[in-house]
Amino acid sequence: MSSATTAPAQAGANKNLHGPGSTIHVQTRNERPASFNLSDFEPVTGREVDWKLTPVAALADLLDATIDGAELTIDSTSNGSASVSWVSMSNDAVGLAGVPEDRASSIAWSSTENALLIDVSADDVSEVSVNRSGLGLAPRAAHTVIRVAPFAKTTVVLTSEGQASLSENVEIIAGESSQVTVISLQEWASDSRHLATHFIRADKNASVTHTVVSLSGAIVRVNPQTRLAGEGSSVNMLGLYFADSGEHLEQQVFVNHEAAQTKSRVNYKGALQGQGARTVWIGDVLIGPHAVGTDSYEQNRNLVLTEGTRADSIPNLEIKTGDIAGAGHASATGRFDDEQLFYLQARGIDEATARQLVVRGFLNEIVQQIPVASIAQRIELALDRELEGIA
Repeated sequence: MSSATTAPAQAGANKNLHGPGSTIHVQTRNERPASFNLSDFEPVTGREVDWKLTPVAALADLLDATIDGAELTIDSTSNGSASVSWVSMSNDAVGLAGVPEDRASSIAWSSTENALLIDVSADDVSEVSVNRSGLGLAPRAAHTVIRVAPFAKTTVVLTSEGQASLSENVEIIAGESSQVTVISLQEWASDSRHLATHFIRADKNASVTHTVVSLSGAIVRVNPQTRLAGEGSSVNMLGLYFADSGEHLEQQVFVNHEAAQTKSRVNYKGALQGQGARTVWIGDVLIGPHAVGTDSYEQNRNLVLTEGTRADSIPNLEIKTGDIAGAGHASATGRFDDEQLFYLQARGIDEATARQLVVRGFLNEIVQQIPVASIAQRIELALDRELEGIA
């Protein structure tokens, strides 16, 4: 990892400029200033374009200059030849997938002492699981690297539970023609806070499926960004979230089509219930000038179950070449479909059960695409507990 910036130094995120002395505002998503150096990022005020929908006042200690970056206590299992080990942040595996674009990511990067490296060798077929729990409420930093060699196939499951105040970066490097599935499941305690940036780089003909499931926590902000850097690479980005009273669940998704003949699908679905439940989804797709033949579509759907909730959904699409296979986006937020409820009740199902069935049917589209049976079952049980309160 180099300590030098890979983009012009930031003059201040709240100014949204290219660099020191610049008066040119950022025009596209990939032009945001990026740096490994914390000094290039000014303190977060909440007025910045990437923080304006986040409750930054409740994150002040995680946005301070330094936080505890000691190794986390984890439980991990691995089959195949995939290895799980701690490595120095100066290891050559660190920094291959992306560069911090905001202060939280940069603080986590500079504060972390050692990175957790999940290394999958060429032609390997493996499954790896990593669980974090009992981290406590003191601010912590972490860094995880998932490095998948060419032609390997792997599934990596990252689960989080218990109390935490965690800011982290996750790098996913999908080598040529590899098949990579990553599932990130957040079941934090109700007083936990979690800030995460996932950097994904897909090389030639690599295929990545990335799933974010956020089911609990006071503030959970997981921002995945994918670079389709190799010709013929593809990504399927899935998300499921369920916000209860007082919870803030946020996702800012970015897909950058750099190479030709690349494909992306983004599908995030969420439900909200209870006073003060809040969700934020921002989806940015950039089709670059060299990304001819691109096929891209993103969508977000939110189901509002009670009064007093708020769902923000903002899809953005930028196209810099006229030679594409297709591109589109969609967003919708609404309440129960009365016709569906009437249909179920007309067949003898009581209203409360009918409502639960509608919600489960709405969210199961995502659950059914999770290839790890134990994780899919865990999510289904968690949703059952959430839905018990629906009347």
